[in-house]
Amino acid sequence: MNHLKRLREIVWFSLLALIFSASSFAADQPRKALFIYGGWDGHAPERFRDIIVPWLQSEGFEVRVSPNLEPYTDEKYMSEVDLIVQIFTQEKITPAQVKGLLTAVKNGAGIAGWHGGLADAFHESQAYEYMIGGQWVSHPGNDGVKYRVNIIDHEDPITYGLEDFDVVSEQYYMHVDPNNKVLATTTFDGKHDYWVDGATMPVVWKKVFGKGRVFYTSLGHQPEVFDVPEAMTILKRGILWASRSKYEHTPNLITPVYPAR
Repeated sequence: MNHLKRLREIVWFSLLALIFSASSFAADQPRKALFIYGGWDGHAPERFRDIIVPWLQSEGFEVRVSPNLEPYTDEKYMSEVDLIVQIFTQEKITPAQVKGLLTAVKNGAGIAGWHGGLADAFHESQAYEYMIGGQWVSHPGNDGVKYRVNIIDHEDPITYGLEDFDVVSEQYYMHVDPNNKVLATTTFDGKHDYWVDGATMPVVWKKVFGKGRVFYTSLGHQPEVFDVPEAMTILKRGILWASRSKYEHTPNLITPVYPAR
């Protein structure tokens, strides 16, 4: 039995290596990534820039880095980009900017992000929130809460081979799309807000918007949370998964919480 289990692990990790290797991209296609950062300084956009941009470049991406949202209005560029990584907490987005972003994702660009940089941004735009699949509403206890992240999908390539893990950070309470494909969750203990004792909340999900892939993790209040190996593995795998919208078939990811009648 142990031999079979080990063989299965070898096969899966070989598959993962293939999936996430540079060869999984069409050789004659550009691999353009847009890294957008800014908004509230409390989420360390510049520190995240200095971590994620060099990693993207090491993965072979040609990265355009912008401290504002203006690239979203560059129609030609947005039609060519493969991946958008955004950390832009709070702030506002113009109609032209949100239109450019949503159009790019609908047409096949992937978008990925974490924490408030994706899900506490542009609350005046319901169309944007519709694309992301959730929004932050509270973090009982604020920063410094120790909580467990439970992997609930052990077969998905983003979470395969990972076990449950603990982090010390903000535990995000969110309003979420009940049709997201959820990969990891957390459960509140009621220590700070007693009325949410036992509430289970998505931490990691994936979905599609038009032809584009959307990846989100609520981890990442500060870069140090990604010192936890499982957290960083999920982030990197999720970003790479989102980047391949134009190169791979994406299966139906609708996973309804409420069954059809």
